[in-house]
Amino acid sequence: MATIKIKQTKSRIKCPANQKRTLDALGLKKMNQEVEHEANAQIMGMIEKVKHLITIVE
Repeated sequence: MATIKIKQTKSRIKCPANQKRTLDALGLKKMNQEVEHEANAQIMGMIEKVKHLITIVE
């Protein structure tokens, strides 16, 4: 499978709790932090849920 890099670009302050949990599940805890994940269905669903807070770095 292909890997994708995800970077948190916006703050999690004033986001709903379920979006904060999704960011934690992705491994993003700070602004401008980057993580790398396999591009599977579960990860893509999490990305879709918080797409307004992150960017995909290729």
